[in-house]
Amino acid sequence: MTGELWLEECGRHLEEYAKNLERMEVEGLWEPRLRDVLIEQWLAIRTKTNETSFTLNRAQRDYSRRCGKQNIVLKARQLGITTYIAARFFMQTITQRGTLSVQVAQNQESAEDIFRIVRRFWDGLPEDCREGALITSRRNKRQLVFPHLDSEYCVESATENAGRGRTIQNLHCSEVAHWGRGGEEALASLRAAVVPGGEIVLESTPDGAGGLFYDEWQKALQTGYTQHFFPWWFEPAYTIAPGKSFSPLTEEETELVAIHGLKSAQVAWRRTQQVLLRRLAKQEFAEDPVACFLASGECVFDLASVEQALRISGEPSESRDNRRLMMWLPARAGREYVIGVDPAGGGADGDYSCAEVIDRQLGTQCAELHGHYPPREFAQKLVELGREYNTALLAVERNNHGHGVLACLRVLEYPHVFTQKGQDGWLTSAISRPAMIENLAMVLIEEPGRFRSARLLNECRTFVRFADGNTGASPGTHDDCVMALAIAWEVRRAEAGRIIQPLVAWGSLPEK
Repeated sequence: MTGELWLEECGRHLEEYAKNLERMEVEGLWEPRLRDVLIEQWLAIRTKTNETSFTLNRAQRDYSRRCGKQNIVLKARQLGITTYIAARFFMQTITQRGTLSVQVAQNQESAEDIFRIVRRFWDGLPEDCREGALITSRRNKRQLVFPHLDSEYCVESATENAGRGRTIQNLHCSEVAHWGRGGEEALASLRAAVVPGGEIVLESTPDGAGGLFYDEWQKALQTGYTQHFFPWWFEPAYTIAPGKSFSPLTEEETELVAIHGLKSAQVAWRRTQQVLLRRLAKQEFAEDPVACFLASGECVFDLASVEQALRISGEPSESRDNRRLMMWLPARAGREYVIGVDPAGGGADGDYSCAEVIDRQLGTQCAELHGHYPPREFAQKLVELGREYNTALLAVERNNHGHGVLACLRVLEYPHVFTQKGQDGWLTSAISRPAMIENLAMVLIEEPGRFRSARLLNECRTFVRFADGNTGASPGTHDDCVMALAIAWEVRRAEAGRIIQPLVAWGSLPEK
């Protein structure tokens, strides 16, 4: 059989096989995919031991078994997922006419590395294929063009305006967490270029609890993407012979062994990585899809306390305005409340405006208002919320956008607004901010049950300490809920022992 006839025959088999996959999975059947058989028989790679045969490893087989048309892959390093996706797309490109497959790396160096893998696939094919149906009109600049098939394989970087104006059948976005500035726009452009029913893979190692890839992973269920998580023990080479000083297993190690069946050699390897990489070990060699994101950056809040609070937080008893207002504890007669407010500019793409309601006596989080509001609309929402909570004390941060909100509150004649040193609102300064944050962090450790909002607690996860000593949201995340609650708690502490009564006139609280 000639090379061209062989390719066409493979293409027909792949199409027929794809039609049977859904039936096989419904019936609980599984066998190596035909594409995988062809990959192992026909494609060559360079392995860690310099072998050239392509034998699918555990992570690759698992991905093949579960993958759909839209996939997102969170993984430890060097598990071969990029190579396998390249092989899948390459096989489809050379067996299906009119196919454009695109792989996009985080930078040009990584794109070159991926293209060398793809080029090796082509170089290893039978000579009559390469000189016949798979003759190329271009195989430089990270591009293979097959004119006889009207197919093309491209490897580009996220900084190169990748995919714009193209019609893509297969798209693989590699190391999305490291795409940097402009990554969101690049991904949107690439997605728009994929034909209906095309295959998309977003893949990356983690890089902190924030940013483009983190957001994509968190919303995968809403967007219909199949999640794949591959921990480090999927790679059999990650072992070290335990030495004579190998100590008894810790409680954490015992749990890993019990759940995942780790061997002593794997535990020894893990201990070595923890010594070498310290806090980054769980990021570089992921063990679960939560801790691997949280490992990067020095989180200000105690993560164990955050996780405990999340476990007991629960759903709100009531939500309104498309969940922009969530209420866990409704107002009770005779109770007093404080509302901490962190205003924003109101634009749809910027920070959110947030108000956190706490019980003045207990400090318990009762309600949360969160959304993109212009100043007057936000002020109106605050008046309604404040009145519902027994004319609560509104503590509005007066920095930046807060002045506009406070001015609107004056027009709306809300009777109970916090003042500080004769000025309306709360001032967050270089002096007051550290104390606010440390106070909130301590409360979370001592009484995590006072915190109810999952949105707030997820912000706590990504609230980090930077190299210059300042604190704030890690890049790509928000801290509006954290700051609003910190203001509420600080005002509650400042008002300790003082009877709060709704005031007839604006701004008549004693100066601080």
